[in-house]
Amino acid sequence: MTEGAQDMGGVRGFGKVVPEPDEPPFHADWERRAFALTLAMAMPGGWNIDMSRSARENMPPADYLSKSYYQIWLAGLEKLMAERGLAARDEIESGHALHPPKPVKRTLSPDDVSKVLYRGGPTGREPKAPARFAAGDKVRMRNIAPPTHTRLPRYVRGHVGAIELVHGSHVFPDSNATGAGENPQWLYTVCFDGRDLWGKDADRNVKVSVDAWEPYLEPA
Repeated sequence: MTEGAQDMGGVRGFGKVVPEPDEPPFHADWERRAFALTLAMAMPGGWNIDMSRSARENMPPADYLSKSYYQIWLAGLEKLMAERGLAARDEIESGHALHPPKPVKRTLSPDDVSKVLYRGGPTGREPKAPARFAAGDKVRMRNIAPPTHTRLPRYVRGHVGAIELVHGSHVFPDSNATGAGENPQWLYTVCFDGRDLWGKDADRNVKVSVDAWEPYLEPA
């Protein structure tokens, strides 16, 4: 979702980010379970990582901001399962199976968990065309507002930066999240001066790097 509450980079009013010292991966057993269920259900559900992100981010801002991190994961999982008929709303509310299970083609067995987690989900793909930009090029982030999922942060849209790194061709999340296909695009790291983003009074030592796919960029 282009204007989702998750896109709060550079937004004032939320206070400082205060890291928790020695923060554990999970603060409670239910968080560990929510994480495991989200990964495991992707196999019978047939959704990809971008669809999963979109389900979590495409929530009303008040709802999103009222939830903890793994409550958001759980809400996204419920949405994905309901959309695909893997769980009915009354089953989600009751916490129990109330209807015959839907047949699925694949499941994630316990013996496969470590292999799947270790392998991850590589996103590198063969490029369809040569890279349009190279390291050192000045580029402007397109000032777009797509109605569906995007990885282009709001606070850099319309601003000029410089290509720092070229990462090769990767799955394009904007199309992958909608089921329109992977549509591989070149991926770059673009570096911005903090003052170009937040004005002349910003810290002159601040640099911000953003990974951005080629459709987000235009020559400066």
